[in-house]
Amino acid sequence: MALSVIDLYRDVLAKTNCRDCGFPTCLAFAGKVVSEKYPLRNCPHIAPDLLARCEIELAEQYAQGKWLRRDMSEDALQWAKSRAASLAIEDLPGRIGGELIQIGTETALKLPYFNGYLHILGTSINRPDGDELTRYEQVFILNHLAQGGSRQPSGKWKGFIEFPNTVSKVVTMKKVVEDPLIERFSGKKEELRERALTLGAQPMSANEGSADVAVVFTPLPRIPVALLFWDAIPSDDFQSQAKLMFDETVLEHLDIESIVFLSERLKQILCG
Repeated sequence: MALSVIDLYRDVLAKTNCRDCGFPTCLAFAGKVVSEKYPLRNCPHIAPDLLARCEIELAEQYAQGKWLRRDMSEDALQWAKSRAASLAIEDLPGRIGGELIQIGTETALKLPYFNGYLHILGTSINRPDGDELTRYEQVFILNHLAQGGSRQPSGKWKGFIEFPNTVSKVVTMKKVVEDPLIERFSGKKEELRERALTLGAQPMSANEGSADVAVVFTPLPRIPVALLFWDAIPSDDFQSQAKLMFDETVLEHLDIESIVFLSERLKQILCG
């Protein structure tokens, strides 16, 4: 019989809220035990025979995944791996860039990523220096592989809001990317330019809107990203502005969520 939060609280715990388990209430402790596999034995007031019986029941429901809090990043990673699992690695360089290399007896894709490289072998993605990618970064790369795009950038830039189905994400883009860039680099345009060039960005050939900083990053071979930054002019009451631009072909290579993720990753790298 599965043990719910209420079952544990009502039938097993002392209901004294003694905090010996480290939680403020017995109910809070029960919730952690059921949803996050917190050890029931951390409550010192359960009789040994009852504890043993409950731990067996809990182990069974954990194995079934019953009432466990879902790990959304792991779910997303498994979904992305299923999308990319059937891809032929030999087809990838011609479609998204990079080159094939040998790692031991297996063929891998060496893919430029910002100012470094990734090694992609099947659905396994690693940095040559051994640093691990986060789960969501792996999801982003796998989605890029599976998106199916192959076109080279056209050189025609668009703002994020100009792409379809981005209305709900425009506020997110402003909050997690543009506003932090403004806060970090307002009054520091030369520092922003220097950091961008250090990360491999190139000056934008056509400076749209006469921005104080206009550079183009190539985080992935087929996905350029332009950053435009206008610094504040106190005498004119002009506030700093930041804007990311994308090649018109970007939706062939990334979905909307992945574009937001890439933008946030770029912001993180720039802001340090």
